[in-house]
Amino acid sequence: MASVESKAALDLLVRRLERIGHLSDEERRAVGNLPAKIQTLRPRQDIVLDKEKPEHSCLLVEGWAYRYKLLGQGRRQILSFHVPGDMPDLHSLHIKTMDHSLGALTEATIAFIAHEALLDVTRRFPGLAGIMWRETLIDAAIFRQWIAGMGQRDGFGRMAHLFCELYCKLEAIGLAADHRCTLPITQTELGDALGLSSVHTNRVLQEMKAQSLIELRTRTLNITDWDGLVQVAEFDPSYLQLAQ
Repeated sequence: MASVESKAALDLLVRRLERIGHLSDEERRAVGNLPAKIQTLRPRQDIVLDKEKPEHSCLLVEGWAYRYKLLGQGRRQILSFHVPGDMPDLHSLHIKTMDHSLGALTEATIAFIAHEALLDVTRRFPGLAGIMWRETLIDAAIFRQWIAGMGQRDGFGRMAHLFCELYCKLEAIGLAADHRCTLPITQTELGDALGLSSVHTNRVLQEMKAQSLIELRTRTLNITDWDGLVQVAEFDPSYLQLAQ
């Protein structure tokens, strides 16, 4: 019999998939019956490493996670941030060797679901396979936005876009409201995500505060001028497919 923790995790997965596409009652039951191993990770603990060949995908149940790539001389590029409901390594179902690492940003509860079980349920329910495929396409759309930002936005615009993106994702799962949300990301991690030095990251944050766009204190982001931040970021949330 599934534990209370794994049942709650799979209920979260059902809700996540239903934001992407319609599930039949039978498909909901199939997802709810997936075997899930629950584990709590420390902040900054790795979940899966570059070059590993994982046999499971992970569902983020509580806390935050991040994808990253280590380069020479200890340089790190953060590739994305993840919030509850995300399956940041779902692609490992079909791409067997990881080409980046995935770690817990905060203390995080993770549900590990075996690839064998996920593949079985997608074979039995092609509709579910389509929804999971759509999930990876949304991931790709987020990557394209980050690439466009790195190439064409200045540091101010990049940070504004990231804050808008994270707020919208958190609001969609009920973890943000009134343009206020938790933001457990250090300035170093912001710099590693946005391609900015620590000095430049701090300067951008101070400029945003000076323009009364945001307040940032005690791991909490308060967007005091949402329309202004959206305009600076040229932010259009349609790529997140939250309307589903």
